[in-house]
Amino acid sequence: MGSEIIGLTDWLKTPPGEYLLAWERARFDEAVTDMFGFHALQLGLHEMDTLRSNRIPHRWLALDSMQMTTVSATDGIFNLSSDQPPSSQRIALLTHSAALPFPANSLDLVVLPHTLELSHDPHATLREVERVLVPEGRVVISGLNPASLWGFRQQRAHLCQRLGFGELFLPESGEFIGHRRLRDWLRLLSFEVESAHFGCYRPAIDNARWLERFAWMDAAGARWWPIFGAVYFLVATKRVRGMRLLGPAWKDRAARVPAPAVVANRHQIRSTSTSTSSPALTDKTNS
Repeated sequence: MGSEIIGLTDWLKTPPGEYLLAWERARFDEAVTDMFGFHALQLGLHEMDTLRSNRIPHRWLALDSMQMTTVSATDGIFNLSSDQPPSSQRIALLTHSAALPFPANSLDLVVLPHTLELSHDPHATLREVERVLVPEGRVVISGLNPASLWGFRQQRAHLCQRLGFGELFLPESGEFIGHRRLRDWLRLLSFEVESAHFGCYRPAIDNARWLERFAWMDAAGARWWPIFGAVYFLVATKRVRGMRLLGPAWKDRAARVPAPAVVANRHQIRSTSTSTSSPALTDKTNS
């Protein structure tokens, strides 16, 4: 995993990487601004501060233990992104993405910027996120879309490398997770997807000047082929099923006590009818 992370870090400094980071920063800033709570966690991708516009008081950045070289050995503090001043620093937690050092139901927000596609077991990472989130807590996920122009070029490059030539356009970051596949995983873990966005519709080009020339494709792609953006962005909420409101205790007891049933006795009915009809018979006999 270490080589994959280094490859992603280097790739983010290229023109398409900077283009992707700019789009994702805008989406993260917009999504987490109105999310409230007490504890928030960003898991992975220290090149971008995804919680900079969030107002939750306690925020952490957690990196996988394989990212030990990116953290200062003296105090464990480093600058989160190149576009922020050196004073903007946070403490990084070195952990495993599938074994977070937080108790269950303790975090209000977890952000996963390209974390699942860099993980050896993305489904286990998502299960761990579900464990640490409080009920109605939110998870924000971004990932590269394999069903895009960038994904198609990456697949073609893999095929060419098997034949002995060609270079990869995207970093070698494991198997990309498709949008529909990720939604199925979230549904199995009782997450409800609130919103989904796609972006970065420009062609897979390494040249910054040509990327700018195709800037018109962002507006056209969002209108005409929205699900084929190079990157997707999801916001999901953890739902807890089976909850119901509890009423007063006396109402429950009253509902459980059945009303007494009246059972008629045939012998009593016959004796009652005979006693009621005997005076009439006596009068008829006397007459």
